[in-house]
Amino acid sequence: MRSGLFVRFAILVAAIGWSAAALGQEDIAGSKDHPLLTRYPDSFITEYQKNYNAVEFVVGTNAGEPVKKTIEGDATTLVYFHKNAERQPSALQVLRNYQNAVKAIGGEVVYERLPKEGDGGETTLHVATGGKEVWVRVEPGIFSAPTQSYKLQVVEVAAMQQVVSANKLLDELNKAGFIALYINFDTGKADLKADGTATVAEIVKMLKSAPSLKIAIEGHTDNVGQPAANKALSEKRARSVMAAIIAGGIDAKRLSAAGFGQERPVADNRSEEGRAKNRRVELVKK
Repeated sequence: MRSGLFVRFAILVAAIGWSAAALGQEDIAGSKDHPLLTRYPDSFITEYQKNYNAVEFVVGTNAGEPVKKTIEGDATTLVYFHKNAERQPSALQVLRNYQNAVKAIGGEVVYERLPKEGDGGETTLHVATGGKEVWVRVEPGIFSAPTQSYKLQVVEVAAMQQVVSANKLLDELNKAGFIALYINFDTGKADLKADGTATVAEIVKMLKSAPSLKIAIEGHTDNVGQPAANKALSEKRARSVMAAIIAGGIDAKRLSAAGFGQERPVADNRSEEGRAKNRRVELVKK
């Protein structure tokens, strides 16, 4: 009799996906929290993987369908179980916890799907910190027992930074008539960040060294999102750069700004590397 009960219990455990760690409420061997984002209180790690990988993140919707972006970099995947069924948080509490944690360090919520019956929801978060772009996905589970779980994926990408000297800028403009600059902006934003400010300082130096030089500042994006929105965003970014150059002491009459969105790609938008090259600001000699 006992043997039959044990067999049925073993089948039940396998069916609902409990791991040995979940039953023991201990972190699996070799696992640890990601240094940027700690676990929800009173939870433990049941799955852990860390490697270089490509991970898909939902970054928006188009006609009701999710728009996905593949991010390649140092990827950490963790699955946590809550320890106490009576005190465990709701799926929404888990989402809000990580959203607030990322916003507290200057990040943003790129996408969220709120929990509903039969669906624990999902959120995509993004932050630039420590010289890296960090993408985060949180997916609460709602079908595990006796406690629920959530999956946390973090991908770190070395930020594409480019601070070109004033002399090199001028040489390239005189030689090719234009230069592409990879100035980092937060997703959907047009505010200059620290590396962008450093690049603008070199543009100002270049323009002061060549008083007759006039330039057009052109913004470009990848093809993620709506074309009209991308075009508007690219123009805002170009105007943000132009405003910073003017603030550096350059006459506005020497400058113009325009945005072309995704209309003029220089690389294949099917890869993250190509999309990164398409997200650029060009200086064009007039």
